[in-house]
Amino acid sequence: MSSVLDERQRRLQAGAMATLLGRGGKTAVTAASGMSRNTVIAGAREIAIGVGPSDRVRAKGAGPKPLIETQPGLLEALDELVHPETRGTPMSLLRWTSKSTAKLAGELARNGFEISPDTVGRLLKRMGYSLQAPSKQKEGGQHADRDAQFQYLNKVAGEFTGAGEPVISVDTKKKELVGDYANGGREWQPVGEPEIVNGHDFPDPDHGKAIPYGIYDVTNNEGWVSVGDVADTGQFAVNAIRTWWTTMGCQRFPDAARLMITADCGGSNAARARLWKRELRRLADELGLEITVCHYPPGTSKWNKIEHKMFSFISMNWRGRPLTSYRTVIELISATTTETGLTIRAGRDPEWYEKGIKITDDELAALNITGHDWHPGWNYTIVPTAQTIKR
Repeated sequence: MSSVLDERQRRLQAGAMATLLGRGGKTAVTAASGMSRNTVIAGAREIAIGVGPSDRVRAKGAGPKPLIETQPGLLEALDELVHPETRGTPMSLLRWTSKSTAKLAGELARNGFEISPDTVGRLLKRMGYSLQAPSKQKEGGQHADRDAQFQYLNKVAGEFTGAGEPVISVDTKKKELVGDYANGGREWQPVGEPEIVNGHDFPDPDHGKAIPYGIYDVTNNEGWVSVGDVADTGQFAVNAIRTWWTTMGCQRFPDAARLMITADCGGSNAARARLWKRELRRLADELGLEITVCHYPPGTSKWNKIEHKMFSFISMNWRGRPLTSYRTVIELISATTTETGLTIRAGRDPEWYEKGIKITDDELAALNITGHDWHPGWNYTIVPTAQTIKR
């Protein structure tokens, strides 16, 4: 019971047990409990005189005084080491070191104070500090037309959905090592039987990395993920969109004549990626769909719907589980669902995609891509040739 009792209750418990055992009881209880003999004797004395209920743990005035009373200036010295406005000053030894409780206790000791790391932790909580990770909120320099581009993108998307035309959000998820590698997060396992994985993160040449490229259907809250293993190129990205359309999109939107794509400004689907645009031209002609692309402003990729509507749930679904094979990756993606009705399908893209393909200025001009009046670099439309326009 000792672990759930306070100091007074433990003392009385030990005294009662020593009294119950009789001769030699104090010695036996001292050995078994780890308490000092004087504490056991004091407990037995209190039991003998008949103790009653009390809110106090110790008698008034008993016990050592708090360190902040016996060591004046301790709180101020600790606050100076950790306060955002004063930490990192040239006079502090912790300027470029970890602010762990052990290091803080050591720094205080060098300044003449006597304190343990545990006490440092308690004082920090008392002073209103807590352990916090850096919060990713700064987006760097914002483009002057950032908000206006969001408004334009939403306006165009509203026109498409209102007309029953498909709107998709696309992006590449973080590449994942395939094999017996640790995966972030924890998963329920029998006690003492954790999943055994490699102690390093060097890529296995026989497996490489999985490259998941996702398409999120904004209207139907469903998605497709193509899992490649070669390179994240414009060809790979557009082929993932092609696969989504032939597998899911054409069934959802059998009468569609247009397709809207929202994408980041960087990566394989970047606003300046010429290969991306060439492949979209080919896709538009192949499917007979007018394709409109609206890019999110630079530095705002976290606002892309696929990030928080689909990718975040995939990450939660496979947390703590080693991605031992491409089949495992695909099955875990496909098993991802939410209470709001999200469903995802996934498949392996076995194609080989060459890196470093160059598109000349003449080839780019021949694509006949029409930029919008508002930021034509971010917003553009590709109209299929007359022979392939969908009727």
